[in-house]
Amino acid sequence: MKFVPICLLTMFCAFAQHGFAQSATNSVPDANPGRPTVSTPATLTPVGYLQFENGTLFAEHSPEFSDRFGTSQVTKLTVLSRLELFLQSEPLAISNSEAKTAIHEGEVFAGTQGILFYGSDSRPTVSVSYIRRVHVSAAPELDIGTFEQSGLILLSDDVRGFHVDTNAIVAEQTQGAVRRAQFGQTLSISHPLGHFTISAEIWHFSQPFLHGNAVGNLWAVSYALRKNLVVDGGFDHGLTKTSTQWETFVGFTYLLPHRLWMDHHSNRRLLPSSYR
Repeated sequence: MKFVPICLLTMFCAFAQHGFAQSATNSVPDANPGRPTVSTPATLTPVGYLQFENGTLFAEHSPEFSDRFGTSQVTKLTVLSRLELFLQSEPLAISNSEAKTAIHEGEVFAGTQGILFYGSDSRPTVSVSYIRRVHVSAAPELDIGTFEQSGLILLSDDVRGFHVDTNAIVAEQTQGAVRRAQFGQTLSISHPLGHFTISAEIWHFSQPFLHGNAVGNLWAVSYALRKNLVVDGGFDHGLTKTSTQWETFVGFTYLLPHRLWMDHHSNRRLLPSSYR
């Protein structure tokens, strides 16, 4: 797995080179990345636009494996100003444990997120989310584990030049016929530096079947190549014995620059400027 960091760096540079060769289009809305932090923003993606969040993650020293490489894909679509739908999957998971290599497809989850209160100068944006597993995989999991279903309360706010995302999570984990509740809390703080954004995060999840707690500290940097294309990379360090000790990741968020349905304000379909 020594080739993984080289592959990740090559992918990051390839996206950077592609982005610098492209010019931004003012009519395209900004992407709203949900990666690479564990915290999910309470705000939604632009209405009517597909957003894709793809990435790769390499992890070492975890209760279920010695090392693991996986790819992730999240597709989001906000269908109303307060309602977003999403599908989350892991197309490939390669793991090593006790000198044995296993290759699996990962699990698939479907979910929805809705805004309860829009943010203002005096209050944060508050949302709720529900996620349910629709495909089970035999691939070994990270320290957080997997779940049958989960509910989240999400808050996002801007405070003195810093952006804050925090989540409270309750999930249902299963092991055979046994079902147990899992609780999680995340806090992510980010600050823009030009086109770059630096993020720091602390997170905690209970581990009901291990009778432990997974705690980690994540650091990431993202770069906006265009309004609708953001690349990211970073690492996470586990802080307890039952946490995955090291994770490195790289990925991108891309907002497809074509709206999928009619703009009701202008009563016509939104098309690129070259088609108008």
